[in-house]
Amino acid sequence: MGIPEESLAEKKSEKVYVAPPHSNLWQKLGPGGAASLGLATLTGLGLLGLPWLFRLRQVLRGVHGDEPKPADAILVLGRRLQGDGLTPVFEGRLARAEALWRQGLAPRIFVAGGTTGTAARSEAEAGRDWLRDRGIPEADILLEDRSQHTLDNLFNVRIHMREEGWRTLLLVSDPLHLARARATARGLELEVRCCSAQDAPLKARSRAWWAQAVMEAFLLHWYHTGMLYTRLIGSEKQLKRVT
Repeated sequence: MGIPEESLAEKKSEKVYVAPPHSNLWQKLGPGGAASLGLATLTGLGLLGLPWLFRLRQVLRGVHGDEPKPADAILVLGRRLQGDGLTPVFEGRLARAEALWRQGLAPRIFVAGGTTGTAARSEAEAGRDWLRDRGIPEADILLEDRSQHTLDNLFNVRIHMREEGWRTLLLVSDPLHLARARATARGLELEVRCCSAQDAPLKARSRAWWAQAVMEAFLLHWYHTGMLYTRLIGSEKQLKRVT
């Protein structure tokens, strides 16, 4: 079950930038993205990496997530496919969402993610098929199949939740992604509890794990820099996309 074609997302499409399927980096950046990326890099370097270290602390503190509580829906954030198949990280996220659904903590699961990379199907469609194969009724699975990154995942899901009168989400992602997902959700005024997909396959404290943590710290710094930049310049077009 996808978002209705005549949804509010389409009615606003002329006002809010939407990255197209198979977007490259510049298309994903959208209005103001390149400027905020430059500012994040300059402030990080100019302040001797202190902003990155501060955000790294937030990333590390967020890896365990929150205690799950009953909510209106579960949201699985998308992950780029390998060809048309799921990565182990995406499977870990889906498995955590399945467990929450089977515990009765929410009656439905959103799977988010558009068509990215070289895939012929969307991340959301691939996730739906995995959940359906695990015995979850298709009627309990909702798709957000247009977005190209975390911000658009959450923006589009928020539209559907407001249309239905839903308020609360259990947001599922792998541990190192949770701090940025939480910050983005709060920026969009979404009421979320973050649930860590601990089975996502990066071994904790390994070299690859630390590399991912440092990258997430920079992306989190970039997000906050972009929010500040957007508010300072007062761009209505950009604010509609991030708040």
